Amino acid sequence: MRALLGTMRAELVGAGGVVERNAYLTKRYIWWDVAWFVWTVANTLTIVFIAKGIEAEGGTLDVNQAMTTLLIGAVVWAYLGILFEFLMETVAWERWEGTIEYTFMAPLSRAMHLAGQGVFAIIYGLLRAIFLFAVCAFLFFDLSMPDAQYLPAFVVLVVASVSFIGIGIMMSVLPLISPEKGTQLGFVAQGTLLVVSGVYYPVEVLPQWMQWIATISPATYALDGIREAILDGQGMTAMWDELWPLMLIGVVSIPLGLWVFGRGEQYAKRHGKLKRSG
Repeated sequence: MRALLGTMRAELVGAGGVVERNAYLTKRYIWWDVAWFVWTVANTLTIVFIAKGIEAEGGTLDVNQAMTTLLIGAVVWAYLGILFEFLMETVAWERWEGTIEYTFMAPLSRAMHLAGQGVFAIIYGLLRAIFLFAVCAFLFFDLSMPDAQYLPAFVVLVVASVSFIGIGIMMSVLPLISPEKGTQLGFVAQGTLLVVSGVYYPVEVLPQWMQWIATISPATYALDGIREAILDGQGMTAMWDELWPLMLIGVVSIPLGLWVFGRGEQYAKRHGKLKRSG
């Protein structure tokens, strides 16, 4: 029992070390992060202004609700992008820093290594998403959300993050086995996931076969839950319809993601792709 506790403690300390290392790397390149955040704000504003444009052209719609719907979609898109970026750059960061051999030979299980990456990505992504939502909603548009329930929306996003991390781990194997184009393909997968999830429109407008895919996408349930909490004022008790599918997808996607990454790591080592950058 004591040996098991010692092993668990060592693994958790190692995962914490990964989080701390990523925090230092983010601090080192903080001005690049600021620049990318400004780009994200600009991109989000471009999307939300669509509702303003419809109003200006004489269209009839609830502009405040339409803008809030688009804003939530844009924020979730940006949040998922951050998670995927950190996970898909698990190997790239090591290559840039010249530490890939040390990291992959460290006395730390790959599960804890990836868990550390995921925990940092979630913390950083949540802070960034909250700030992005606040800046766009209140600084630029002064949106009215009198019935908004922010805590249930936050809980849905946190629970969805587990599923996102599982899928992100699967996607992170692409740069591992294909240093040349793997990262770009990962972002293609991110975009495809959000297209079928109703990021800017109801899932019901999609073709039937895309709606079937949407039922296994965690982003579908995350977007529905957050919109119900922010737009309709739904509380925690009403979130269960979104939370249980997210939990189920997380239970499946995390072990599957670790298995896929393990197979990819074996392939990369056998074919000499681990340290290659191109």
